[in-house]
Amino acid sequence: MHKHGSAVTSASSAFKRRPARQAAMAACLATLAAQAAAQSFTVTSTSLQGGRVDAQQVYDKDGCTGGNRSPQLSWRNPPPGTRSFAVTMFDPDAPGKGWWHWAVAGIPASVTQLPENASASGFLKRIHAFEARNDYDADGYGGPCPPPGKPHRYVITVYALGTTDLRLAPDRPPVMFDHEIQTTALGSAKLTVEYGR
Repeated sequence: MHKHGSAVTSASSAFKRRPARQAAMAACLATLAAQAAAQSFTVTSTSLQGGRVDAQQVYDKDGCTGGNRSPQLSWRNPPPGTRSFAVTMFDPDAPGKGWWHWAVAGIPASVTQLPENASASGFLKRIHAFEARNDYDADGYGGPCPPPGKPHRYVITVYALGTTDLRLAPDRPPVMFDHEIQTTALGSAKLTVEYGR
C-alpha cells in the first residue's frame, strides 16, 4: 500500500512539472523561430522605399518620363549551397500573362548587392552576368509604365541558385530565364512595390 501511494505521489509531481516543461519548450521554439526569421533570405532596396517606385526607376518612353534606372538591391542570408544569383522584376497586374520588366542571371555568389542603374551602367557585364530581352522588346531593364488608372504591383525577386551553369544566353525572352531559374532555385527573396499614373 505504501508503494502504491509513492507511485501516485510521483505521478502527481510529474504532472505538476509538465506545464513548466511545456513553457520551457515553447520558449525554446519561439527563440528558434526568431533566429530563423533573423537569418531568412531577404532583399532590400534604397531606391524603392515606402513600397513605391521612384521616378528614377520609371520607364522613359510610351508616355512615361522616368530615369529608367534599375533599382539598387541588397540581399542577405542566402541558403547554403548557393552558387549564383538571379533577379527578376514582373508586373502581375498587366493585361494577359503579366509583364516582364527585367530578368538577369549569372550573378556570382560573391555579389550580394547591385548598385542603382546596374543594367545600363555596364556593372552587370563587368561581373559577367547577363540579361534577358524585356517585354518592351529591349535588352536589360525596362521600368514601370502602366496605363493610367489603378496602380500596378511590381514584384522584384532575388533567386539563390544551386548552379552557375544555366542554359541561357543574353537577349533571350524573360520567360525562358524564369523557367531556367525556377528549375535551379534553392530559395528566393521578394520585394513588392507599386506604381500608378
